[in-house]
Amino acid sequence: MTIVRVPASTANLGPGFDALGMALSITADLGVVGDATPVDDLAGAVDEHHPASVAFAAAGGSGQLWVRSPIPMGRGMGYSGAMRVGGAALAVASRSDDGSAAVAPEHQRILAVAANLEGHADNAAASLYGGVIATDGDRVVRVSTPLEPDVVLWVPPSTTLTAASRTSLPDTVAFSDAAFNVGRTALLVAALAAGDVSLLRAATEDRLHQAVRLAASPLSDAALAAGLAAGAWCGWLSGSGPTVAFLAEPDSGQALAAQLPDDGHVKVVAIDRLGVRCLGSRTDAERE
Repeated sequence: MTIVRVPASTANLGPGFDALGMALSITADLGVVGDATPVDDLAGAVDEHHPASVAFAAAGGSGQLWVRSPIPMGRGMGYSGAMRVGGAALAVASRSDDGSAAVAPEHQRILAVAANLEGHADNAAASLYGGVIATDGDRVVRVSTPLEPDVVLWVPPSTTLTAASRTSLPDTVAFSDAAFNVGRTALLVAALAAGDVSLLRAATEDRLHQAVRLAASPLSDAALAAGLAAGAWCGWLSGSGPTVAFLAEPDSGQALAAQLPDDGHVKVVAIDRLGVRCLGSRTDAERE
């Protein structure tokens, strides 16, 4: 029995539109129905239209999948990217006696399947590789950082459809705004690598997409302002929103959460450093 575990993610990190992502310690498990699957897992069976099932089939898998996932849909935490990475990885792992050994050499293929279905690679690459990643859509580099922040997620009750959100963005941007985001993205990658938290607030500023998206989600705009005022190192609209993500001093997440608007709920998590991985059984999954 092979179970694949895959983390949620937050994308863009402010200025890095479609280029930066971060894996989060909220994980989903996927498996094949009938692969010695316990009866109570069958309640999580998904149909062939589910994003995990589509990716599983695209990567050569055969059978029906089950999914156990606390990753919310439509909240900007990379649900579809995680499911597509998990489905493609499960297809690879299920053809081998040692799923973990089989998945690692196939990262590029798994990314290609997931990113093609997603239309962009930032969430998928973060869920696949773990940690903080930079991607151009085809290639991925892990951004090593010594920081171990609390990641605070403020999640409103509303949802956002990524495709619809992207259509609200302008087709062209001013040269000055493009240059601003290039500079901020470079600064953010350097600050994370150096562990320089003093630069993170400026480095996560954006002029390409957040203003438009936050205008459509005033609760998120207010939460972002509240978190920064309460002392977060930095914050951004998570993917297309409406969730807002903050990085904060270790062990300060709950205090920060108490300062955020009460019209959303808060998750305090960490950076997932592992990315997608294979577990040998349901017992292994419950131990992790």
